[in-house]
Amino acid sequence: MTKVLVSGATTTIDRPVGGEETMRAARIHEYGDASVISLDEVPVPKPGPGEVLIRVAATSFNPSEVGLRMGLLRDVLGGTLPRTLGSDVAGTVVTGAGGLAVGDRVIGLIEEAAAEYAVARASALVRAPERIPLTDAAAVPVAGLTAWQAVFEHARVGSGSRVLINGAGGGVGLFTVQLAKLAGAHVVATAGPRSAAAVRALGADEIVDYTTTALPGGNDVLINLVPGAPASVTELAEHVVSITRLIADPPAVHFVTRNDPGQLTELVALIDKGLVDVKADVRPLESLADVHREAERGLVRGKVVLTPEPRRG
Repeated sequence: MTKVLVSGATTTIDRPVGGEETMRAARIHEYGDASVISLDEVPVPKPGPGEVLIRVAATSFNPSEVGLRMGLLRDVLGGTLPRTLGSDVAGTVVTGAGGLAVGDRVIGLIEEAAAEYAVARASALVRAPERIPLTDAAAVPVAGLTAWQAVFEHARVGSGSRVLINGAGGGVGLFTVQLAKLAGAHVVATAGPRSAAAVRALGADEIVDYTTTALPGGNDVLINLVPGAPASVTELAEHVVSITRLIADPPAVHFVTRNDPGQLTELVALIDKGLVDVKADVRPLESLADVHREAERGLVRGKVVLTPEPRRG
């Protein structure tokens, strides 16, 4: 048995024996509060047919992982424990397949990415943006695809639309603001004092401080990105899209983000053209439990990416 320090607490883990190559992975062995997250040393996964092994540069935190950690999503996601966290990956291909070669820089929406290595279907990955650091690119897959599908598929935002984005200061919100502006919309964004400047810098036409001001009406579309949205939004917008809670009045489109490498490729192209900006708060993987605690207190702004630090020795 080996002791490992994770976010200020000492955790006991099992160390594989027998000469296997091992890696560190952020895992949960039971459902509960942030203290159930441990940094374990486990065997490096082996890719199967059509899969690649990725040396992870970074993963990212998504609010849905709080629910996963607490066991609220077990019926949706299934799976058994222990489970490695992380849905976003940015990294370098170690063993190639499916058109990806060793050394290729890739990103994707996968499972179990909060580790030093991860395995993914080659078809689920796309080339990483060249314009931004590879670590920052881990902020893109989940948040970027969610924003893309909200703006273009479900809200069908077009030129001249007045779009209210509720929760623009979060990771998804920062992408949503930019994509709605690219679609030609007039963007009204809710953001607190700590996020307002960042949201305005990304193109929002109006900023509403939700801590002091009610949500404005007269919008064509409301894209709701926060869990605490009002149950009735009749006066706010004609068309409502929500990625969090179900909204009954008027009936909102509620969706779960799907992995779409084609859309992700288009998003990467926009990033490399300088039309979509990506900003991330980069932290070590060891701080993942602390990030969960901050998120539960409403302290996380934008995207937090977590990178496995090189081993010593």
